[in-house]
Amino acid sequence: MTDKLDRTRIPRHVAIIMDGNGRWAKARGQERTAGHQQGAWQVHEIMEEATRLGMDYLTLYTFSTENWNRPAEEVSALMTILLQHLEDELFMKNNARFQVIGDTKRLPQVVQDALQHLIDVTSKNTATCLVLALSYSSKWEITKAVKEIAAEAASGKLNPDDIDQHTIDLHLETHNMPDPELLIRTGGELRLSNYMLWQCAYSEFYFTDTYWPDFNTEEFHKAIIDYQRRQRRYGKTGEQVESEKQ
Repeated sequence: MTDKLDRTRIPRHVAIIMDGNGRWAKARGQERTAGHQQGAWQVHEIMEEATRLGMDYLTLYTFSTENWNRPAEEVSALMTILLQHLEDELFMKNNARFQVIGDTKRLPQVVQDALQHLIDVTSKNTATCLVLALSYSSKWEITKAVKEIAAEAASGKLNPDDIDQHTIDLHLETHNMPDPELLIRTGGELRLSNYMLWQCAYSEFYFTDTYWPDFNTEEFHKAIIDYQRRQRRYGKTGEQVESEKQ
């Protein structure tokens, strides 16, 4: 599969909705936490492959604001698994950076501290940036941005007539990264689940029935190859896009 990849057309930013951990475990007669644990190991594999391919950003939907509604024991297990996999070594050996987007103040303090430590330790690395969306939802993010913009306008720092798309971009959690060119969702569901709604306005979508714990390098390549077969028009005609390449 690797030989079919066009290394000159690797998307700069890939966003993934990692779905299917619980169903993967249930199909094997295991507890849901076993699926989350295996899913965490797949993050290692996919991050290392993203780095090898020269991707700039890989953003993973790890824990949504809605996930706080899950049983307390499952939330606690998820936080424990997260702490177990925030390893300096994995990032340093891959020269990878680490960032987080989301309402992280809701996370346990020990998790917040571990996240900040990894952000600080990897800040000077220059390869792929792994971004975890934790306690994140797009509606929360956009609401927060609107409040910030409204406050600036009310204080006189911003003229409402000057508000444009770029203004909103600057107030989003992702203000320092490009929008995803490709969004992948595993696990067979066909929805965005409140994930990067603004940023994915022109993303290519790739849905697979494969559960996240089985989403390996080969599956990752399939998604990227599918993306590379598409023509990205941004409202133009196919003929216009082709003529601009000449």
